Amino acid sequence: MANTLVQDLIESGIHFGQRSSGWNPKMTPYIYGKRNGIHIIDIKETVKGLLLARKYLTKTVASGKDVCFVGTKRQAKGVIEQRVGDIEMHYVTERWLGGTLTNFGTIRNRLKRLEELEAIEADDNFESYSKKMESQLRREMRKIKRNLDGIRRMHKMPGAIVAIDVNREATALREARKLGIPTICLIDTDGDPDMTDIAIPGNDDSMRSIDVIVRELCKAISDGKTARVERNEGKNDKGAGDDSRTPRRSSRAQFRADDSNAAAGEASAENAATAAPAES
Repeated sequence: MANTLVQDLIESGIHFGQRSSGWNPKMTPYIYGKRNGIHIIDIKETVKGLLLARKYLTKTVASGKDVCFVGTKRQAKGVIEQRVGDIEMHYVTERWLGGTLTNFGTIRNRLKRLEELEAIEADDNFESYSKKMESQLRREMRKIKRNLDGIRRMHKMPGAIVAIDVNREATALREARKLGIPTICLIDTDGDPDMTDIAIPGNDDSMRSIDVIVRELCKAISDGKTARVERNEGKNDKGAGDDSRTPRRSSRAQFRADDSNAAAGEASAENAATAAPAES
């Protein structure tokens, strides 16, 4: 499996970095060398970061938390919408609105507004409104849906943020750091690894390399969801087993039963004592 993963990464061109003239010196530990003015990323560091990210995401999702993917660049949009949508996680691919995490209450209000507009459209298709008002409401609905449709099921803070290109998603990463949300990033040689908690060094401009990384992370999330379901079923089975057992009597009821048994024993002893002289 490891050999197949390395082969997929190499074939996707994930080891090709940016031009050496625009590199970030902080990426030195992740760079293998330079060829024709282009930095070559160390594939061992890529695999190390990817395996660490997979392990962390599986653990996070198994504990009951969700993951939000952020990739607003053209190369990442289609990949994230397809793969992350299949595992029913959250994503932002159009535009990261400032305050999506730090002002989450306002975002939820806008999503409620989207639900209201969709209900109006399903009810009478805006026929009860004037043409001008209908145009305004449809424009508002399209705008909210375009920006927030990927996180409409996100009712609480995610357990982790996965971003493609730290330079482009700097606002999302700063919000996540402010709230203490761990971040995982596919970072090229022109990025700053200090902006993320788990760095996956690799080419963030290639659609194929992005697809391989997102695919592997989505597999880890699927494993975490399976572990979450199994754990919840185990809890339910344990609870059902506890209910099937004979209910325990309270100590007060037990004492009452013991007192009544003792009284019955004393009465029978007295009867036996009175009956003994008569027989003699």
